[in-house]
Amino acid sequence: MRVIGVGDNVVDKYVYKQTMYPGGNALNFSVYAKQLGVDAAYFGVFGDDAAANHIIKTLNGLEIDLSHCRQHKGENGYAAVDLVDGDRVFIGGNDGGIQKDHPIVLTKEDIKYIKTFDIAHSSVYSDMDAELHKIKEAGVLLSYDFSNEYTDQKLKTVCNDVDISLLSCGQLTEEEVEALLKKTHSYGSTLSIGTMGSRGSMVYDGENFYNQKPYFVKPVDTLGAGDSFFTAFILHYLKGKKESDIQAELIKRSLEKGAEFAAKTCLVDGAFGHGLSY
Repeated sequence: MRVIGVGDNVVDKYVYKQTMYPGGNALNFSVYAKQLGVDAAYFGVFGDDAAANHIIKTLNGLEIDLSHCRQHKGENGYAAVDLVDGDRVFIGGNDGGIQKDHPIVLTKEDIKYIKTFDIAHSSVYSDMDAELHKIKEAGVLLSYDFSNEYTDQKLKTVCNDVDISLLSCGQLTEEEVEALLKKTHSYGSTLSIGTMGSRGSMVYDGENFYNQKPYFVKPVDTLGAGDSFFTAFILHYLKGKKESDIQAELIKRSLEKGAEFAAKTCLVDGAFGHGLSY
């Protein structure tokens, strides 16, 4: 299996200790897939500052393919983060930095490259919603993280191009999560996934709902928990689909794999470590 994260990258700047860690939804997907033993690539936009250089150096060290990334003069994306009892609190940022001025526009060559992967993963923070249809039309399985940045219009527009939708639903009741996942499915996503923080996660496949409680640990840092949960879930799910496993049992096992891996992520500073003082 080969996977690619397409879109956002940042450094998460932990202001209270003046340390920055590589991150971003699309980038994290690539890194977590690599940690799980899968061939992974990342395709995004970098600046040319110390933050960008640190991310590039880290990904090269992890042997993640960056061959199609863009780099421009300017400030890389960053988010300012504080920690309260091990939980992440975002306190600012630069809205993607250089990515705002140079968003990804997929060329025919880019699409040819992306077609060599089993799944591409993007996000609401990647500034490339208008390009998603090119990936979908190329026949590549596409997943997308809405985080908690979704409106009905956003879902209606994006889900038509997205096979697997991931939504942060910690602020919703279980009944509201069920209604949201049904709606997401009706707009075009085959699989809809809601993460609910300490209450776990829920999946809807168009017929049934599946729930998973989290693996409880005393967290060092919850940053990246959702991304790592999704990565482990979807990789196990796709492997099982190739082996023609029974859908219900496959989703249940995949949810367990996701919860287990997310718990391990919560024991690491930043999304996946590799901190650098700034």
